[in-house]
Amino acid sequence: MRRREFITLLGGAAAWPLAASAQQPAKPVVGILHYASPDTLAHLAWAVREGLQEAGYVEGQNVAIEYRWAHGSYDQLAALAADLVRRQVTVIVPAATSPLWL
Repeated sequence: MRRREFITLLGGAAAWPLAASAQQPAKPVVGILHYASPDTLAHLAWAVREGLQEAGYVEGQNVAIEYRWAHGSYDQLAALAADLVRRQVTVIVPAATSPLWL
């Protein structure tokens, strides 16, 4: 084997792990949007995580969850939803225990 072929082979082998990791799909992100605060609705966050786990998704392993809480301020919901859209989450779950009038 000539020197040039050896260097080409070595360079290709060194770049292989980088190419393989670059092609892995991104972890899906679930956006949770609610008008209340997390301390009053901890059961909601738990239920979402349980449902995802039943479907094979575990937070921190193969799915990420972004929570947005309006803390009772309905006028913040649009901005919080826009933030989730800007972050390009996979899906937004508009969790509500009463009708929302935006």
